[in-house]
Amino acid sequence: MLRHDFQPGRLVAGAFLILAGVIYAGDAGGLWDTPWFVIIPVVTGGLCLAGAVGVLTRAVRRR
Repeated sequence: MLRHDFQPGRLVAGAFLILAGVIYAGDAGGLWDTPWFVIIPVVTGGLCLAGAVGVLTRAVRRR
């Protein structure tokens, strides 16, 4: 039995923030060279997508 409702918007946001962390970790480890401005669209796009998923989830559960 679940203790709380599954929230896919938070899952999407977490996945994109983990992706941002992996990008910076690869840059710090010397595996590749990442400019600093690459993270801005990754994080912003991930948060926008997470918001859209959250709104969609609320609309589906409301019905």
